[in-house]
Amino acid sequence: MPKFKGLKGVLIVLFLAVLLVIYYYHLSNKTKAGEEEADNKISVVQETLQRNLTTNYPSTPKEVVKYFGQITKCYYNEEVTEEELEALAKQMLLLYDDELVSYKTYQDYIFDLNSDITFYKTNGYTIVNYVPSASTDVFYFEEDGFEWARLYCIFTIKSGKYRKDINEVFVLRKDEKSHWRIFGWKEVDE
Repeated sequence: MPKFKGLKGVLIVLFLAVLLVIYYYHLSNKTKAGEEEADNKISVVQETLQRNLTTNYPSTPKEVVKYFGQITKCYYNEEVTEEELEALAKQMLLLYDDELVSYKTYQDYIFDLNSDITFYKTNGYTIVNYVPSASTDVFYFEEDGFEWARLYCIFTIKSGKYRKDINEVFVLRKDEKSHWRIFGWKEVDE
C-alpha cells in the first residue's frame, strides 16, 4: 500500500475530516428537523377548530354538511378536553339554524352531547367516514318565503369488525346573510 506523505497526505486527511463533519452536521439537523415537525403538528381537533365561521363560513350546503361531519368525527373519534368539546359544540351550533338552536338550552345540548359521546365510546363505535351527496345531487326549493336545500350524507360507523352505513338526510335553510344553516336531519329508512 502506498503511504501518503507530505502535502498530499495532509490534504487527504483534511478532506476526510471535512466529510465526516458534514455528515455529522447532516444527521444532527435531520433529527432536529424531525423533532420540530412533530412538535409543530396539530391535532385533528385543533385543525377543525381553526376555521373561523364568522369570516370563513362554508358557501354551499354540501360544505356545511362536510364541516358537520368533520366536527362529528372529532366528537366520537378523538380524545378531547372539556374546553375542546365546548369549542367544537360552539362551532357546531354556528352551523345550525336559529330555530333549531332554540329547541334546547346550551347546558342541555352539552349534557346530551356528552351522553352520546359516552355511549359511542363505551360501545367502541367510531365514525370511519362520511360522504355527503355530490353538489349536483343537492335539491333546492323555496317554501314559506325561504330558500331550502336537501341533501344526503352517508356516515360509516365501525365497532370492532362490525361496519354499518347510516344514510342521513339534511335540510338546510338560507338565513338573512345568505348562509346555509342546518335546519334538521334524520336517518333515512332503507
